[in-house]
Amino acid sequence: MRRLLPLLTLLLPYAAAGQMLDGNTPVLAQQGHERATDSVRVPLLRTADGRLLALQAGDAAPADALRADAPSAYGVIDGSRVVSSSLQYGLDPHLQVHAGVSDQSWVGNHDARVVGSEVGATYNAGRYSIGLSVGSSAATHRALPRVVPGAAPGINGLADFDSSTQLNARGRVALDGKSGIDLGASMGRIQLLPGNLLGTATVDQKALSFGVDHGPLSGTIVGRSMQPSLPGSFSADRRWNSIDLGVTWHLPWQGELSIGAQNVWSSGTSVNTPAGPEPDQSRTPYVQYHQDL
Repeated sequence: MRRLLPLLTLLLPYAAAGQMLDGNTPVLAQQGHERATDSVRVPLLRTADGRLLALQAGDAAPADALRADAPSAYGVIDGSRVVSSSLQYGLDPHLQVHAGVSDQSWVGNHDARVVGSEVGATYNAGRYSIGLSVGSSAATHRALPRVVPGAAPGINGLADFDSSTQLNARGRVALDGKSGIDLGASMGRIQLLPGNLLGTATVDQKALSFGVDHGPLSGTIVGRSMQPSLPGSFSADRRWNSIDLGVTWHLPWQGELSIGAQNVWSSGTSVNTPAGPEPDQSRTPYVQYHQDL
């Protein structure tokens, strides 16, 4: 939680901007915050017609990103954590806009980071909701660290990751008060570091996700496909495909147990580099426990 406070503090000046978003006079929200199992939501302003300006911050491990249908895949055993913070505003009872930032760092190497940003909107019609967003991320260090021997660091299995941009779409259908279906899709482009041994500067990526939850149980399957944008040492029709699978049990004491595997199925031939195969398509099972304090 100590790492979440600086992010929340940096975004507090946006509260003043909320006073000019419409003609109603906003009032400060009641003190306190709404807490989820993996994030903190802090109301800042509430207008006379019920509109709410709020900050939301979260601290998650890479396995949590799979459950959230994230378009980027982080290694689940590479010793990294992802801290995120977003500013949310409801334009009307059904439409909400948001802007957020995220920061991925590695244990024992705080110089190497991946900083991301996202802006988007979500329309919620009760049982149905749909959202669109545009996101980007960039590495602040030329070489992402290798913390665990045998685990190639990087994003989407690419150790030479430099930056990325993507368009995301998410939808949800609530079957009843305790269960629902989540769908997600994204498409974007990944920039690689100059001189990488993969032989191409950019890689196009597409991802699809399907999730089901019922009570304390939720499961997600994510499929990804990558292809060189420009022909280098490989032809542009070369593809790498993979599927990730994860199941999470939300425990009664605000804990979560996640079980799954990255690259449970993959196709395409990786390229051997001094840092390991790229893209890394090794099947990686994991068991992760997360406790909200």
